[in-house]
Amino acid sequence: MSLKKRYLKSKPVCKVTFEMPAEATIGAQQIYLAGEFNDWNTEATRLTKKKNGLFSVTLDLSPGTEYQYRYLLDQQDWQNDWDADKYVGTSIPGVENSVVIV
Repeated sequence: MSLKKRYLKSKPVCKVTFEMPAEATIGAQQIYLAGEFNDWNTEATRLTKKKNGLFSVTLDLSPGTEYQYRYLLDQQDWQNDWDADKYVGTSIPGVENSVVIV
C-alpha cells in the first residue's frame, strides 16, 4: 500500500493517490475507499484494478487537513493502509483508522 501526494501550484489542492498492491488485497474483486472525505460512504470511491493487480484511486483533497479512512474489500473486510501517515483509535475497542495528512 502506498500514499502518493502531489500538491498543485495552480490551486489549493493536493492530488492524493491511494494504492493497494495485489498481495494486500487477499483476492478481493472490489475495493472501496471510505473516509471523512466522502462521509464514510462505502460505495462512493471505488479503486480501479490495474493490469499488474494494483488497485488505486486519486482524490483531490484540501491541504492543511487530516482525513481518517479505511479500505473495504468486497463489502465485508475492512483494512487499514500499511503506509498511512498515522493511525487513530475509534469507538470500537482494538480498531484504528488510517490517517492521511495533506
